[in-house]
Amino acid sequence: MGINTPKLTVVGAGPGDVDLITIKAIKAIASADVILYDALINEELLKYASERTEIIFVGKRKGCYAFQQEQINELIVAKAKEKGHVVRLKGGDPFIFGRGAEEIDYVQAFGLETYMVPGISSAIAVPAYQGIPLTKRNAAESFWVITGTTKKHQLSSDVHLAAKSTATVVILMGMGKLDEIVEVFSAENKQDISVAIIQEGTTENEKIGIGTIATIQKVVEEKQLTSPAIIVIGEVVKERMELSSLVENLNKNLF
Repeated sequence: MGINTPKLTVVGAGPGDVDLITIKAIKAIASADVILYDALINEELLKYASERTEIIFVGKRKGCYAFQQEQINELIVAKAKEKGHVVRLKGGDPFIFGRGAEEIDYVQAFGLETYMVPGISSAIAVPAYQGIPLTKRNAAESFWVITGTTKKHQLSSDVHLAAKSTATVVILMGMGKLDEIVEVFSAENKQDISVAIIQEGTTENEKIGIGTIATIQKVVEEKQLTSPAIIVIGEVVKERMELSSLVENLNKNLF
């Protein structure tokens, strides 16, 4: 039997809740000959893979890289040529700070067929699970989604621009830069703007802290909030609605 056509499907696994994945993504996982998965995906999703599928962890945990990005790129090509269909399973949406586009760019030069399955971004889903609407009439007309840490390990200059606006600001990978973020917003006289920090959102380990630019560092210390977490800054945090716990009750009571 010949080897399947070498191809890559970059798949968004969603923000953490195992049920927040698309049917198309499940089909891709089920058809994979090889799956390369990251640290932030819910490993329960791997149950959809075939018993014959080779499964390889290539993520980062506590600052330690299992593989460098260049090695992952090369591994995709090697495994596709060896076995056929490689699924690159990434947390959230791979085209939102997920390097999915970089991997597709790389492998196309080697003649691989390439496909993309979008995922539900944590930038949208995590605040939603906490009842925080990113936009709401009379509160916010737009929202920014910004990476807290750039490739050079610096705070994105877009944070300075966002702080001048009335938009909701969602910062991913920003916990290590929280002090700088507070300084930027304070410089714009926004000490009283509401802030929510949500750790491990949409999972059973979810934790949240709510304060203002002036108080959020103390809240983080008191609640011992750490990465991975999402920072939401804006008037919409005050619009937070009390929801029944989706994580605990979704399967029991609703569906």
